Amino acid sequence: MTLNNLMSKIEALLFVVGDDGLTAKQLSQLLEVDMMEIEAALSELETNYNETDERGITLKTLAGTYQITTKPEMADCIKKLVENPNSHVLSTASLEVLAIIAYKQPITRAEIEDLRGVKSERPIQTLVSRALIQEVGRAEGTGRAILYGTTKEFLNYFGLKDIKELPPLPEGDQIDENEETDLFMTKFQEAFSDEQ
Repeated sequence: MTLNNLMSKIEALLFVVGDDGLTAKQLSQLLEVDMMEIEAALSELETNYNETDERGITLKTLAGTYQITTKPEMADCIKKLVENPNSHVLSTASLEVLAIIAYKQPITRAEIEDLRGVKSERPIQTLVSRALIQEVGRAEGTGRAILYGTTKEFLNYFGLKDIKELPPLPEGDQIDENEETDLFMTKFQEAFSDEQ
């Protein structure tokens, strides 16, 4: 494997894991490459990011964990995006979470993650910032997890008078779980496309 090829694979892996980052040892195991080669590739990748003003990202090391992050000088640009969440459309992950909350509310983040099979913290944050969902209480039991539900803004956005106006989900064994997700994902995507 060439150095450039190894750097590309490391970059892709670090991009996908996001804030969690990966250690050199984890990268070595995932890519089945010697630690010295990984460290050389990481060093070269960091140099490539930092030698030019043409890149908006950089490689950071925090407690032995490598992450791809935005450069500090990009803060003003990113701040505009964060302060104006309506300027971008919802991701597929956010639409999935929104659909789950709409049909299963009130629901905890853990229950959402059980249904999706992946972490859902960021999509939930996005939906809260867009005022499409809100905290509607606390679950009983240990930890008293936050329960989420949709907002009046959600109803307004989708032209619903009441949550009962959501299209019904097919019953029983008519469709499998993936098809069910596709059904309401399509409805939500169509509604968001119409609004843009």
